[in-house]
Amino acid sequence: MSVFVAVVEAGSLAAAARKLGCSPATVTRAIAHLETGAGERLLARTTRRFVITETGARHLATYRAMLEQMADLEQRSRDVEVSGGVVVTAPELFGRLKVLPVVESFLAAHPGTQIRLLLLNRVVDLVGEGVDVAVRLADLPDSSMTAIRVGEVGKLTCAAPAYLARNAPPQSPSDLADHWCIGLNEAGSKELWRYREPTAARRARSVQLTCRLAVNGVGAAIESAERGMGIVRPLSYQVERQIAEGRLVALLPDYAPPPIPVHLVFRPRMRDSSAVRAFIDHAVPLLRQATSGPG
Repeated sequence: MSVFVAVVEAGSLAAAARKLGCSPATVTRAIAHLETGAGERLLARTTRRFVITETGARHLATYRAMLEQMADLEQRSRDVEVSGGVVVTAPELFGRLKVLPVVESFLAAHPGTQIRLLLLNRVVDLVGEGVDVAVRLADLPDSSMTAIRVGEVGKLTCAAPAYLARNAPPQSPSDLADHWCIGLNEAGSKELWRYREPTAARRARSVQLTCRLAVNGVGAAIESAERGMGIVRPLSYQVERQIAEGRLVALLPDYAPPPIPVHLVFRPRMRDSSAVRAFIDHAVPLLRQATSGPG
């Protein structure tokens, strides 16, 4: 209907296509579809111009009225005040760096809402713990939950310039055995760092390391690496600022393993809640933007 109105107002199919940002063929198909439904010609076309038929004129008035009603309904839907509470969970550091700004902008846009943000480094039972939306960094198993993929994060191998000034940068994963490495394994100093070969086949490659320092908190491990204590392997978003500011340098980029997907997970019926639905609609594009950078 909007295509037909645009054609009449623009004076030609080609001008309407330019106005709508689509191809002339798309405009032609839309008019043909309307004429098939009407059972009559709406436009009498010649090689150079068209003339609206009597039937077309009646349809034009009806289409304009219907489009105005639809626009008014959509505007009223947007103007409805969103209210209610939303419980959101995310991993601690990802939540602080990426999710909290999204939550703050949502609250600014919807004064009638409240959000409880749980930053937890464990998988939360949405039903058992009363959570509406979860941000998960993982390949997800099949479940009854609904998931929307919003991006991905990578594993980065990095070290401080001061460390690299004392030690030649590793050229392949096997070189890591000769370096000081900082582990993130709470169970001990043994770690398995996975990579991919920089070949067309991209075969997996793993390196077993004995880390001189093992820390059970990624923030502390990154700080130690910044002080030149060794090579660390956090997730990409955890060291974005350090790499941008030159405090850490990314190593072995050609051997990077497959990225880890980021999902919004929620129960299917949770979209019946206006506040939850509004939060999901708000969060998806912002998180996609926040996880679209390198790594």
